[in-house]
Amino acid sequence: MDNDTAIEKISRDTSEIIELSELKELLNRDEKVAYVGFEPSGKVHLGHALTIKKMKALQEAGFKIKIFIANLHAYLNGKGTLAEINETAAYNIKCFKALGLDEKDTDFILGSDRMSKEYMVRVFRAATLITIQRAQRSMAQVSRDETHNVAEAIYPVMQALDIDDLNVNVAVGGMEQRKIHMLAREILPKLGVEPPVCIHIPLIHGTDGSDKMSSSKGNFIAIDDSPKEIKNKINKSFCPTGVVEDNPVIEMAHYYIFDEHEKMLIERPEKFGGNLELTEEELIDIFSKEELHPMDLKNTVSKYLIDRFASAREYMETH
Repeated sequence: MDNDTAIEKISRDTSEIIELSELKELLNRDEKVAYVGFEPSGKVHLGHALTIKKMKALQEAGFKIKIFIANLHAYLNGKGTLAEINETAAYNIKCFKALGLDEKDTDFILGSDRMSKEYMVRVFRAATLITIQRAQRSMAQVSRDETHNVAEAIYPVMQALDIDDLNVNVAVGGMEQRKIHMLAREILPKLGVEPPVCIHIPLIHGTDGSDKMSSSKGNFIAIDDSPKEIKNKINKSFCPTGVVEDNPVIEMAHYYIFDEHEKMLIERPEKFGGNLELTEEELIDIFSKEELHPMDLKNTVSKYLIDRFASAREYMETH
């Protein structure tokens, strides 16, 4: 794959790349590593799958992929006991494999396995460079705690040092990770480490229309949901007539239908207008004009999503 094609694929459905010029330089290196960290805290859903799509694009561009399962970070963030978190971690790793990363060029790393005296000394050294206020600001979109505790200061320091410890060139994450990534770019050069290129993925709206799909809120579609569960969840999804902005069903079509299909086939009885074959632009146009009923859109998106994640469901059932 040539560099221009690689940049085009990596940039698609990306909120931002910091910095694009640095990414272009990395593509010319023989050895390069991209990583993403996930807190093991529940079901793997469409939001996670969007990030894995980005990792696959980076893998196709020649990057070694490291998936960091941040069990200790999840513990700091109040996601359960270590035993509970580690059980979820094993399930999450299986899900990420089910989404089709090339396992020969993908390392799955459990955070607790990376603990060492040298690592902790570097964490302590980095901590001397960061104020409490700066650490707390970087955790604002990540932490679920309403009361502030010391963990909020430790978490971003550890995440920044994970980038160094894993020899990472590119750090990938949702937009909620942006402040922590910027902290890493700020302090790692002070430790003699090259700052990572940061690629940020947009957050998918929850099925209830809220700002973020989340397993803790129950407003998600999991990659291993059954066809019946997918259909039921989409049927109940927020999808007001004529509203395109922040519409989760429209988003699902964008990220998981039109990324692979030029047109989407909407099947409906002749008495309701007959079948439609639409590009994404045409879909947005007729839906915004209220010329397409939300249930026709939901039925179509359900059908495509059920097919899209069939291989993932099969993997989860057979491994």
